[in-house]
Amino acid sequence: MKFGVNTLLWTASFSLEDVPLLERIRQWGFDGVEIARYDFRAFPARVLREAVRNEGLEPALCSALTGELSLAAESAETRRAAADFLRRAIEAAAELGSSVLAGPFVSAVGLLPGRRPAEDEWKRAVEGVAELVPLLREHDVTLALEPLNRFETYLLNTCAEMRRFCDEVHDPYVGALFDTFHANIEEKCFGEAVRALGPRLQHLHACENDRGTPGTGHVAWDEVFAALRETGYDGWCVIESFGSRVPEIAAAACVWRDFAPDAETLAREGLAFLRDAAARAMGAAASAV
Repeated sequence: MKFGVNTLLWTASFSLEDVPLLERIRQWGFDGVEIARYDFRAFPARVLREAVRNEGLEPALCSALTGELSLAAESAETRRAAADFLRRAIEAAAELGSSVLAGPFVSAVGLLPGRRPAEDEWKRAVEGVAELVPLLREHDVTLALEPLNRFETYLLNTCAEMRRFCDEVHDPYVGALFDTFHANIEEKCFGEAVRALGPRLQHLHACENDRGTPGTGHVAWDEVFAALRETGYDGWCVIESFGSRVPEIAAAACVWRDFAPDAETLAREGLAFLRDAAARAMGAAASAV
């Protein structure tokens, strides 16, 4: 398993001025960095690719649909705008050297119509993602779709729903992202949720039930890592917490307090805990043989 940290701890739009952060991330012991961007105009992906590699790190890319963008929308114009954004994001991931583009890409974060999704919306979303597959294959980038809790989206809240969605798209370049924060709200059991995704699981975001440092809350981490072991998952485990002093992120994620003395403490202590939890799961597996 590879361990990374998301740049939303420090900035809502990682760019060249943030490159000095990469050295610190490497020194703290991470294998890679997940760069977050929500606008790919003037995104210096190729330069950042070299900067990340020069530090001996691997890159990943995350983003999200925002505003009114939705692949499920009744408006063809809105669906086209969402698809155009995702095409730019896929190309940016390839230029960055990331094999994965992770995030909620079916409907915009915070788009809440006050009702259940309609079957037509589900169908349009499946078709919209399926239309991206040729570009994903061309660039060898996997789309890791993230189910969000009910307070952030009305479409795709649970891992079971995401498994069904990915099965309907039915392509190895489209998979699921498991996020412990959202699972803590929507799932009955962390282990069952991971197992529900099974081979569709392509990416993992790790944070506590309050979005804080892994290991400081009540997420059932041993259960999570045991299920990851059972399913054979060996991809990214990325700490995704949000900086309370990053205005855009604090407002979007309703982060009104500090989760740790500083971002470095959260990153370092979270990494130590996650590595230990993963090692315990593997140790338990070895002793059971």
